[in-house]
Amino acid sequence: MEPHLLDGRLKMRHLVLVDALTEQGSLVGAASQLHVTQPALTRALRELEEILGVTLYERGPRGATPTLYGTAFTEHARAVLAQLAQAGRHVAELASAERGTVAVGTHLAGSNLLLPRAIAALKAEHPRVTVVIREGTPEALLADLDAGRVDLIVGRITGTADPATTRSTVLYDEPIRLVARVGHPAGTAAGLTIADLLAYPWILPGPQTALRHELERVFARADLPLPENRIESTSILTMRSLLVHTDVVAALPMLIATEDARIGVLPVALEPMSHTVGITRSAHRTPSPSTAVLLAHLEQVAAEIRPAMRVSGRSRP
Repeated sequence: MEPHLLDGRLKMRHLVLVDALTEQGSLVGAASQLHVTQPALTRALRELEEILGVTLYERGPRGATPTLYGTAFTEHARAVLAQLAQAGRHVAELASAERGTVAVGTHLAGSNLLLPRAIAALKAEHPRVTVVIREGTPEALLADLDAGRVDLIVGRITGTADPATTRSTVLYDEPIRLVARVGHPAGTAAGLTIADLLAYPWILPGPQTALRHELERVFARADLPLPENRIESTSILTMRSLLVHTDVVAALPMLIATEDARIGVLPVALEPMSHTVGITRSAHRTPSPSTAVLLAHLEQVAAEIRPAMRVSGRSRP
C-alpha cells in the first residue's frame, strides 16, 4: 500500500533525521549533529518507518546502514531540504538585492587561487553578500550538494558525481607536481628520481581520494612501495605548514607551489598527472542571484588562469 506522505504525519524533522543519519552512519553521530538525544532520534526514526511501512536502516554494533529503501528516501529527503534552503535564500535576496548567501564546497584543487580570487571579485561588487566555505572530501561535498548545504563545489571534477543529478563545468586542467620547501636538500639534486625521494617523509592524500589512487599506480609502475614514513592529509593549511617547516615531499596541484614563495617544484620527471578543475552544481536547482554572480566570477578568473596552464602543456584547448 502506497504511504500517504501529505496526510500531516510526515514532518520536516523526519527529513533532517534521514539526512543526518545517512551522513553520520550511526544514531549517536546523528544525534550529536542534530543536538538531540539518542532516544528522541530513535523514536522519530520509528515514526518515519511506520509512516513509510518499510525498514530504512539496518541497526547493528557498527552503526546504522541504509537499506535499499533508506538510500532511496535519503535522496528524496535531501532534494526537498535543498529546495527549501534555496527558497529561503531566494526570498531573502528578493527582499534585499544587495544581501544574499552563497555556500561553496571546496577541496584541494582550486582552493588556493581560483576560488579566493572569484570571492574577492564578488565581494568587491556586493560586499553584503555572505560567502560560506565548506571543506571536505569530494564524496562528502557531493552529499552536501544533494542536501542543499552547498550551492556549488569548486575543485577537482571526479567520476563520483551522478550525471543525473549534477552538472559539471570544466574550467582548466592543472598539472600535479612533486613539491617541497624552497631549499630542500633534494631541490638541486641532479637526476633525481622518485626512488631517491623515499629517503624523505611524504604527505599523501587519503586512501579515498582519486589522487591517492593515481600516486599508488605511479609507485607500482616504478616497482616501489608507498613511502613508509608518511602523513595522510588533504588539509591545505596542515600540508603547507609541514612543507614549509620540514623536509616532507608532497604531490600537489601546480598552482599551490607556483603561488607560494616558500614552496618549490622538485626536479623529478613525474608522469603526466593533472586535476580537471571545475564547478559542480545541482542539475535541478536554478542558481540564486548571489550564486549566479559567483559562477560568473569563477569563469572569469579561470580564463585568466588558463594561459599559465597552456604554458605547462597540459591544459584543455
